[in-house]
Amino acid sequence: MPRSTRTVTFSLSPDLMARVDEATRSEGRSRSELLREAVLRYLEECEWRSLLDYGEQRAREQGLGPEDVGPLVEEYRIEASSTRS
Repeated sequence: MPRSTRTVTFSLSPDLMARVDEATRSEGRSRSELLREAVLRYLEECEWRSLLDYGEQRAREQGLGPEDVGPLVEEYRIEASSTRS
């Protein structure tokens, strides 16, 4: 039966490794758990940043500025809540 996880090896500076070990001790977690969560959060942040960049690009293309965002979000929320009711 194939494994559901893969083992990887990478290097950390001694200072960073000490910080990882301190975090694992204080949180009662394994290195694997901590680093898995760190990688997942990093990837989610990259996806979010990409989405924000796309939104900013589309807004510029349509001539929208930061001052237009709040009213548009509010309008969307009102429309979304009325369709759920």
